[in-house]
Amino acid sequence: MGGLASVPGRGRKPDPRKSKSKNINVPEFSNITDIEPPDYMDGLEFAPMIWRSIVPELLENELLKITDMHNVEVFCMAYETYRKCQSEIAFSGVTLNTEAGSVIKNPALTALNEAARQMATFGSLLGLDPSSRQRLTGAGNKEQKNPFSGVLNM
Repeated sequence: MGGLASVPGRGRKPDPRKSKSKNINVPEFSNITDIEPPDYMDGLEFAPMIWRSIVPELLENELLKITDMHNVEVFCMAYETYRKCQSEIAFSGVTLNTEAGSVIKNPALTALNEAARQMATFGSLLGLDPSSRQRLTGAGNKEQKNPFSGVLNM
């Protein structure tokens, strides 16, 4: 079929970081040297603690820009919820008895699961897990040689 692409669908959009001719229009956002947790976190127990744990690490590795701060906030608030749900489940158990006498799943399990998903999503955006850290920093992207390049095709 002449004129049709061999693979259906739209082609990939080129990544300016990987192309030989670098895109000079890639935006540069402001660096952060140090930033304290927002005031609304003052009354919370775990969010400021995790903020003070991860932000210095991200700053030291130059992975944090001013435009990333909302991701840090959501991650920290999800961590707060996660820890509170863990405490609730440890105190009440995974099931609860209702007034009618039936047994139901503790609603804290659902909130715990959602908080864990938010932490995974926003943690990945910040490079807090090994695979996303490699993606963000480019570590391990060395030229890999094909072990079969010297083998003749027959």
